[in-house]
Order: sequence, then structure tokens, then C-alpha cells
Amino acid sequence: MFLTKMQLNPQRRKARKLLSSPQAMHAAVLAGFPDSRPSEDGRVLWRVDSYGAHRVLLYISSPDKPDLTHLVEQAGWPTTQGWQTASYDSLLDSLETGQRWQFRLTANPVHAVRREGWSATKPLGHVTVVQQQQWLLDRQERLGFRIAPSSVADELDVAVVDRAVRRFDRNGSRVTISTATFEGHLDVADTDAFRCALTFGIGRAKSYGCGLLTLAKPARLS
Repeated sequence: MFLTKMQLNPQRRKARKLLSSPQAMHAAVLAGFPDSRPSEDGRVLWRVDSYGAHRVLLYISSPDKPDLTHLVEQAGWPTTQGWQTASYDSLLDSLETGQRWQFRLTANPVHAVRREGWSATKPLGHVTVVQQQQWLLDRQERLGFRIAPSSVADELDVAVVDRAVRRFDRNGSRVTISTATFEGHLDVADTDAFRCALTFGIGRAKSYGCGLLTLAKPARLS
């Protein structure tokens, strides 16, 4: 597995088009691979993190190394930056029960709803921060981790730091996706399940920028 980071230039027209449409970004990401189908090791996952108007980062987790030349030329910084790809395997192999990590995840928290006149249940997005946080907490055990306790008594170290409703066209139909970006700290509980969550993604809408959980070492307190 590999983890790739690329800085986008949101001032460029093509970048603005990609950032406005998860469908277009999905196609651009997959164009970086000769074969983008899932493998036994994992699948292609991606996420866009925005840190203000001038710093927008694209992260990709994938079984194979991507070639993002087309993205750099159309939506990146061709004269100064390309992309950076590093092996993900060393981190995956080093996971142990009890490890604590800082994490970031953009997901599509939904619940099944059945209404009068519907022939089947449909997934609808959770609309409040409390509902979105509970969605993640309800899945933590099966995903192989536990949200760490916070410094505040009886609270957990997880926060919804960004929320959005994305609307875009797909094959002539209008698609709506509610997203929530979570940050906090977690403890590894089941290494096999956790590796699966990291490499195959979490929740729905994985093709549209959701599901990629990334880790960083917790900051040391001075």
C-alpha cells in the first residue's frame, strides 16, 4: 500500500472544477492508475483537506503508486511541486494493540430510513454533530479502535471539525452527500480490523472523498 500527498492550486480553473465535484475528482484520481480496481491489499481512497484559501491538500491511499502528472499539470503547482508518495506498509505492519494515534477522517455518516410510499429503506445523512459523532462511536469496535478519553472528565477525544453537504451531477442525476470531518485520538483495539479500516475505508461514498482515515503520532506535551 502507498500513501500520496499532493498540493492543489485552488486558483486554477481546473482545480476549482475538481473541488466543486466529487465525481470529477474521483475520475481524476482514478486516471492516475492503470488499474484502479480493489485488490486483496486495499482499494483507492482519497480525501481533500482545505486549510484556508491557498492550502488545499489531496491525500490518496492505494495498492499501487499513482502517476499524478495530469493532475499537477491541470490543477497543481507544476513549476514548484509535484506529489509525494511513500510506502504505507511500514506503518500498517507496525500497528499494535494499545497504540494511540491522532487521526483525521472525512466520512458520510448515514442511517437507514423507511418512509411511507417507499419500497425500501434509503440511506439519509445525519444532520447534527451529535448524530454524526455517535455514528462513528457506534462503529469504532468493529473498525478495530476505540476513541481515546479526553482531558475533560467523561468525554471522548473526538470532534467534528468540518461539515458539508455536497451536491453534484452523476449520469444525469443529482447526488447529495452529507460529510463530516472528524479529528481526535484513538487507541488500536484489533490490529487486523484496524488495518482493514485503513486500507478499505470507512462508511459509504468512498468514491467521493469519504472513508480515508489517516494517522499521525500524538503531539508531545511540553
